[in-house]
Amino acid sequence: MDLPSFLWLWKIAAWAMGGAIAFYLLLLSSGALMFYGRAARVGRPPWLRNAHYVGGIIIVFLVLLLLVIGIVGTIGYYGSLGHSTHLWAGLFVVGLIALSAWSAHQINASNSWARSLHISVNAILFVGLAYVSWTGWEIVQKYL
Repeated sequence: MDLPSFLWLWKIAAWAMGGAIAFYLLLLSSGALMFYGRAARVGRPPWLRNAHYVGGIIIVFLVLLLLVIGIVGTIGYYGSLGHSTHLWAGLFVVGLIALSAWSAHQINASNSWARSLHISVNAILFVGLAYVSWTGWEIVQKYL
């Protein structure tokens, strides 16, 4: 298949990646506010935890959407996967997002390790998102 027939797919991917980055930044901000409220012992607004949780669900959806688009688009265009490091970068980000979501679900008073795991994974996710964005941009440059 030729690329122009997949142009609509690449547009969805571009918006989904932009949304994933935007939601990562929103989650970083809301997470920092929750951390500040806990560290300073001033509490947090009641809606903040739910907003953070919903933002997390949205970023998981966006990353899974990007995974599906990447697989469908690459197989549709090349007939196979693994033509660049973008595949491995994307799978790394998908794994980090899954680990982040799982660790977020484990956070409670009896699992003191879960919060630090969640924060550490999301710090690594920053690098992962930057790298997958860079490798994705390299791919886009091939088609421009």
